[in-house]
Amino acid sequence: MLAEVFLQAALTFLAREVPSWPSQNQCYSCHNNGDAARALYLGRKLGYTVPDEALQGTTAWLRIPARWDEIHGAPAASDRNLARIQFSAALAEAVQTGVVRDPAVLRVAAQSLIALQRPDGSWQVDTGGLPGAPATYGAALATYLSRRSLEIAGSSRYSAAIARASGWLRKAAPQSTLDAAALLLAVPTRADCRQMLLDSQTSDGAWGPQAKMPAEPFDTALVLLALHGEGPAAERGRAWLIKMQDRDGGWPETTRPAGLQSYAERISTTAWVVYSLLKTAY
Repeated sequence: MLAEVFLQAALTFLAREVPSWPSQNQCYSCHNNGDAARALYLGRKLGYTVPDEALQGTTAWLRIPARWDEIHGAPAASDRNLARIQFSAALAEAVQTGVVRDPAVLRVAAQSLIALQRPDGSWQVDTGGLPGAPATYGAALATYLSRRSLEIAGSSRYSAAIARASGWLRKAAPQSTLDAAALLLAVPTRADCRQMLLDSQTSDGAWGPQAKMPAEPFDTALVLLALHGEGPAAERGRAWLIKMQDRDGGWPETTRPAGLQSYAERISTTAWVVYSLLKTAY
């Protein structure tokens, strides 16, 4: 019951922030209208209070993939390929949760994703040589999420692209905590990634970008998704995330390097934490 109170506060925070970005900036963003919208769709499906007006504009935007390149913001948060991956994931969530009932629009997004897939099966995103962050993802998370969008759009229709992605995800070597979590999410039999995550849990029960580095909410959220059902390790991570929630319902942003300030990273960090807590509560 206590966790539900924290989650409702977080969803109320995101429900306020998601429509505020296009209202104030006359454009849609991958942090507010991609990552955060995805969390709101899931929260609403699971019975939490998410007002209609929080998602109306975003849903209308997601229905027009041809406009998705019209993004604005700081360069680190404006990678058009990554934005397309994030918007596709949000649209896939809207389809899966029944908010969008016409699957044809997701097929349009799927075709644009396939155009971005590398010959080796991956989707590559520039992280500037640092571990993936909420606004940069990295190849492992981008490939996992793109494959998931294609699966929701139609496993049979996109089987070749899905198979190429699966081949890459089975073989990719994790370079960070985030990589290991994304690869384990994609391929639950990746015992190497599971062990890497279990071995790198911090003394306070959470995870940082690398072993022996301070814990971060974004990394911990992804690991919690990957280790769902793993018992004490997952429970300690969940408790740490709830403890770290800000009074306004959000979470401190995870940035690379750590300790910077970024609205985009804060919204995406909060979105991933909320999505993780929702998914692992059931």
